Amino acid sequence: MTIAIVGGGLAAATAATELRAQGYDGDMVIYAAEDHLPYERPPLSKAVLLGDEEVASAQVHDADWYAENRVRLQRGVKVVSIDPVAHTLRAEPAGGGESVEHPYDKLLLATGSAARHFPLADRAADPLYLRTIEDSTRLRAALRPGAKIVIVGAGWIGLEVASAARHHGADVTVYEVSDLPLVNVLGPEVAQLFADLHRAHGVDLRLNTPVDEAALAAADVIVVGIGAIPSTELAEAAGLDVDNGVLVDETLRTSDPDIYAIGDIASQWHPVLGRRIRVEHWDTAIEQGKVAAYNLVGGHEQYAHLPYFFTDQYDLGMEYFGSVGPEGYDRVDVEGDTHVANGGAFRAYWMKDGIVQAAMHANDWDASDAVRDSVGTVR
Repeated sequence: MTIAIVGGGLAAATAATELRAQGYDGDMVIYAAEDHLPYERPPLSKAVLLGDEEVASAQVHDADWYAENRVRLQRGVKVVSIDPVAHTLRAEPAGGGESVEHPYDKLLLATGSAARHFPLADRAADPLYLRTIEDSTRLRAALRPGAKIVIVGAGWIGLEVASAARHHGADVTVYEVSDLPLVNVLGPEVAQLFADLHRAHGVDLRLNTPVDEAALAAADVIVVGIGAIPSTELAEAAGLDVDNGVLVDETLRTSDPDIYAIGDIASQWHPVLGRRIRVEHWDTAIEQGKVAAYNLVGGHEQYAHLPYFFTDQYDLGMEYFGSVGPEGYDRVDVEGDTHVANGGAFRAYWMKDGIVQAAMHANDWDASDAVRDSVGTVR
């Protein structure tokens, strides 16, 4: 049997690792459009950007691992089409060239997502969209004392870049059209704490304020972080069911029984949450990669892992577990010292009808397990 994996990121590499760990001994090939060894993205906006680690630290495995485990890694190769009926795909050099048809028995889509572009910034200059090793390397070189950094969007990427830029002594202005940073994820109660944190570290945080051409023109570097779009083009062209991601069931199988999808592109029916959810975070790439590997070779395991993500900003380290559903929450319980700019530690619980929907801690690492286990319980 030949298992083809489309994608060169953490989800793809994790699935390959798990397939071999589970004893699958058949043919396996990874098609990675980037000319890099598969790597994970969180270090690009955290340790690498801070200068604490080199970009090589983001690699999932070194080159020898793929050779030793007989994983055919096709770097710089882009899959351009899939024929589910014939069980074939066509691939070509990422820079263009003749496409070649390849057979598969089982196919795993892990194509990730692409940065959402901001036309005003694209017209004004050469903005950075922090997605790749090249992006992180270019941005790290630009972060120096006195450099004027304009960040469009106060989401996770924008705020992590702001933290790293201030670490290197750059002048940072963040433009955000919402009332608060991260308000759609954290709600106003906790989002305010992140606004306070960045202002305490000298960030010029401009809320309810769209960026204009004059601000972009004055910047030494423009970083745009306004979200990502799942890369579903292959799946759509192949006739798979797609709606804000590739639709997969509890086992991560698509509408085609021989094709699975994981990571940023997977809109999964979650058996615990009882609804569809698509998660663009590091932990999901890993855990879905493991489950998909098991199911590709005949298993029928449900992916029931709750969403998890983390961030590091200045001296704040945060972990978040669970997911607030479309019906929202009716209260937030915050416990502890919320003055995180001064070393405070706290926990927060998002409640709906007395049930914890999501929970997080900031700087309270001993509470990590208890916070995670509180999701789904009554408080």
